[in-house]
Amino acid sequence: MTTADPAREVLTWSAFGEAVRELAATVVADGFRPEVVLGIARGGLPLAAGLAYALDVKETATINVEFYTGVGSRLPEPVVLPPSVDLTELAGRRVLVVDDVADTGRTLAVVVRMCAEAGVEARSVVVYRKPTTRLEPEYAWKETDRWIEFPWSAQGPVPGAGDRSA
Repeated sequence: MTTADPAREVLTWSAFGEAVRELAATVVADGFRPEVVLGIARGGLPLAAGLAYALDVKETATINVEFYTGVGSRLPEPVVLPPSVDLTELAGRRVLVVDDVADTGRTLAVVVRMCAEAGVEARSVVVYRKPTTRLEPEYAWKETDRWIEFPWSAQGPVPGAGDRSA
């Protein structure tokens, strides 16, 4: 949290490193041994990479889900975007579904449901859980009701990054 804006929860890179280690230790202590780490793009990718290393999981995959379009602004429903992992290839396997935050829980719910429909044994993990979430992830580092400023997105894109005509 920052004193400049008490309405925001600020995650530093250092605290993120602590979160990764603590979450990995919690997963191991729980007895869950994922065979695959599935990161929800974009926010879940840094945590997915960290957990894959901390849990010594070599197989990783990503799934692209769009829901939030800005601070407090989101689509009516989460939308899975291409390219997408073929979850049927993971049938019968233990998969750790990773995202940055369970706010409403709707993004996690979509991915966990898709995993279940494909015969995947999935558990979910996030850095932050909000009290408003509909889907309780099995693992969460902290709970907050604030808007979260993650170190990988705090500064926004560099100038010109959104110009696709180049």
